[in-house]
Amino acid sequence: MSPRASGVDEAGRPIVAELGRAETPQETAERKAAASAKRRGNQTVLNLAIATVASAVAAIVIVMTVGLVDTGSRIDPVDYVAVGAAAQATVDEPLIVPTLPEGWTANRAELATGSDGVTTWRIGFVTPEQQYIALVQGIDANPSWAADQVRGAAAGATVALDGVEWTTHDRRGASDPGNVAYALTTDAGASTIVLAGTAGDEEFAVLASAVAQELP
Repeated sequence: MSPRASGVDEAGRPIVAELGRAETPQETAERKAAASAKRRGNQTVLNLAIATVASAVAAIVIVMTVGLVDTGSRIDPVDYVAVGAAAQATVDEPLIVPTLPEGWTANRAELATGSDGVTTWRIGFVTPEQQYIALVQGIDANPSWAADQVRGAAAGATVALDGVEWTTHDRRGASDPGNVAYALTTDAGASTIVLAGTAGDEEFAVLASAVAQELP
């Protein structure tokens, strides 16, 4: 059998079918270089794929871990009773510091005087249903201050809760009610008291009843 028929030439070099002849040293070097580059390219793509999968898995683990953490525990509750006791020493008007059932926490408590001259005591409550209700007490407040607290919502029906008459302000039907979807307002002594937030009627009633216990 001749060398060509056996797949090699007289020098024992393999014959390339596409060329119909043996490779030259230059062609052999180029072929090997191309094969090496292809292997390196494939390895790079594989490494990239492995890195991408590893990153995705890590991200999923982080999201799942964070998702298992109670978001309510990320912000330390504010001791509104202690803040209220300290604030009371600076004003004559009795500040409302309600006692609430287990499951209610505060994320804000402060006494401040605004640019309108109204001194305001504010507590932000997170309810057991993870909704929000602010207790806002304005001392010697004016109608403009009160309107701001309820976002201009018109006065609605009057409801009696534990002997206190509250005026309702319902914005739940608004396209974007924000944190003041519903509010209750009442006057006591030199104070205008506003309860405003996103909770349902039942939780508003719990807070309103607790406030009633603090009023004269």
